[in-house]
Amino acid sequence: MNNQNLDLKSAWNTIIQAFPILDSFSKISDDDFDSASFEAINIIKRLNLTQQIQDLVIIKIEERLKKEIVPDFWSHFQKTEKETAVFQEFYNVIKTLFYNYMKLDLIINKLMLLREASNFTKPVYNHTCLHEALKLIIRAVLLSQLPVYHEWMIISFYETALKMQDPEDENSTNGQCVVCMQEKFSCSCHEMFEETNKKLAKMTLLEPLIGQALTDLIYNYIQTHIQKICKDNFDNSHIESLEKWLQTVVISWLKKIYYYNPAVEAMDEFDKKLINYLYNTYTKIRIDQLFSIIIEYPDSLPALEDLRLCLPKTDLKPHLTRTLQKAIETRLLHPGVSTFDVLMAYVATIRSLRVLDPCGLLLETITQPVHQYLRSREDTIRCVVSSLTEEGPNDLAEELVRGEAVQIDENTPTEEGVEDWETWTPDPVDVVPSNGKSSALPRTSDIISMLVNVYGSKELFVNEYRTLLADRLLSQYSCDTEKEIRYLELLKLRFGESQLHYCEVMLKDIVDSKRINQHIQQDLSCSDDEIPMSAMILSAQFWPPFKDEKLELHNKLVKQMESYTGAFETLKGSRTLCWKNHLGIVDLEIELADRTLNLSVSPVHATILMHFQDKNTWSLEALSKVMHVPSTILRRKLSFWQSHGIITEPEPDVFYLQEEQENNENNIQDDIVVEDFESESAMASAQDQREEELQTFWSYILGMLMNLDTLPLERIHQMLKMFAFQGPTIECNLQELKVFLDRKVREHQLIYSNGLYRLPK
Repeated sequence: MNNQNLDLKSAWNTIIQAFPILDSFSKISDDDFDSASFEAINIIKRLNLTQQIQDLVIIKIEERLKKEIVPDFWSHFQKTEKETAVFQEFYNVIKTLFYNYMKLDLIINKLMLLREASNFTKPVYNHTCLHEALKLIIRAVLLSQLPVYHEWMIISFYETALKMQDPEDENSTNGQCVVCMQEKFSCSCHEMFEETNKKLAKMTLLEPLIGQALTDLIYNYIQTHIQKICKDNFDNSHIESLEKWLQTVVISWLKKIYYYNPAVEAMDEFDKKLINYLYNTYTKIRIDQLFSIIIEYPDSLPALEDLRLCLPKTDLKPHLTRTLQKAIETRLLHPGVSTFDVLMAYVATIRSLRVLDPCGLLLETITQPVHQYLRSREDTIRCVVSSLTEEGPNDLAEELVRGEAVQIDENTPTEEGVEDWETWTPDPVDVVPSNGKSSALPRTSDIISMLVNVYGSKELFVNEYRTLLADRLLSQYSCDTEKEIRYLELLKLRFGESQLHYCEVMLKDIVDSKRINQHIQQDLSCSDDEIPMSAMILSAQFWPPFKDEKLELHNKLVKQMESYTGAFETLKGSRTLCWKNHLGIVDLEIELADRTLNLSVSPVHATILMHFQDKNTWSLEALSKVMHVPSTILRRKLSFWQSHGIITEPEPDVFYLQEEQENNENNIQDDIVVEDFESESAMASAQDQREEELQTFWSYILGMLMNLDTLPLERIHQMLKMFAFQGPTIECNLQELKVFLDRKVREHQLIYSNGLYRLPK
């Protein structure tokens, strides 16, 4: 019995000598096979203990990993601020782990020999190869004890390595290594990096340990790089250089990491993901910058071309639509931006979106809020028309010179469905029109046509152009009619000849006036005390309504105008003149005791000074009665002469002609508010014109109700459309007519009952 125990104890000692890991207090041996190993294998085989010894060794390996190797491995993941120290530390940690792995792998070799000698094939953790089982055990134990903040060291190590690879990195300069700051050809950092990846790959820890951290690092690195090169840089194309950078820097660096990893197909798939991520990131950054890109058009055309190439490869058109609409609403559509700036931004938006989406659907969707906002601004039409006809570089003026409106060819079928049905293609599904359905009519990206479509009719634009043209012709007596005729011909191409017939007559009036003036001035024999006079003779029914102001001119001017009227009646027979006393320009040469002034002023300013020529002192009330001008308006007109030091106000409401100007007079005049007559329009305001038109409708409405007694709103509107809505501007929608009639009800001029209007008895 003692001999048997002695033999078993001796056998166990031999087994422990071959597998020292079975002794809890011994270190893991790195010795390879020896005679004791073969002897132990024979003993185990003879005693039929192969499975028991194998299970015991595997358990001891797991215990060593759980209690010693893995805790020691994770204990090194402590944060430090030095990148160099982190790089070296991670290299050493992986080196130590690999060393322990190799020692455990020697034990596995002995187990494999034991299994082969015993013809034992039972798998361990579903692996018949114990080397694979060991790798599985190491992965499991490592991941089971994963610290919360373990990725920082992995990210720091690989980010440093990526900077070594990237020639565009700001730290990778002067041929020095970013880790050890030595010359690149003499440093060993690249070898350390490759060695680390090789060891991780052999332990099959490359993907489980660093895969997610590496993916996050690469995504962040790509995004940071794109933001750096794209910041406020719209005049260069970057997509081609970014693709090249991704291939030569990031993907080639990744291939070095996964060189020892047999999963080549997975690497190819990851390459495609990175390229897709590059396009998505670049597109999102450009979309966030799109408002600024649009404002800087056409200098930003390369950025728009990049975005046009990226959009089909991404699913970001809805994101573009939402982002750009929000940017336009917050940065453009508010009272702090002038109407002119809104229009110029709108023009740039149209031209930019032509590049991104030639079919026009994106443009139609995004610009809808701009249309609504422009309709809400009262000065939009005037700003558009003035921009169309002003001199100097201007987007709208350039668009007008180009000629006829341009339709975008989107292959939309016509209503008959026969013209383009073979080549018709539906709208893209990734952009939904703002009204939820696509228009059946051809879309236009012509700027002027789109601005007209904002209001739905050409009449408003034509009417505003008439008013603007009238102002320009009346305020500049030396107006360049040839230039105005050129603009008019260009506008005819857009709006048609019938719409602009009134404007033709207006320009003809100016030309005829110059000829008539020359003829009359030759016939009139002007004496020395008479004032030379020229007149603009206008066909009243073709011109917009004039501003109505009362003014009684000086007798000298009245006599001269009567003489001019007589000469005109002699020339034209049955025709006569109806003078607008408050309109015109008077050239004055004012001789004072200490100076002489040459000024061009309005008739009311000239009349004031002529009255002061007759009498040096006037009270405000007396002068107001003589000129038939209200006192409040007359005081504003007098301030013009006060600012020139010609008239003073020595006491309240009493004005005096001052021949000589005192030394301190300039200081006294500084606080006087001066009204500049040149800034005033000769035409009636839009509100005044509209009120006059509505009063015209009122006479028709009175006649209807006298004959038909009671009428509903719709019938009144229908009859007005038949009889009253004539001319280029006279029109009234149903809502506006209702407001007008309700005002008449409040003024007790109409009675409204049960949906019917009637006259009071």
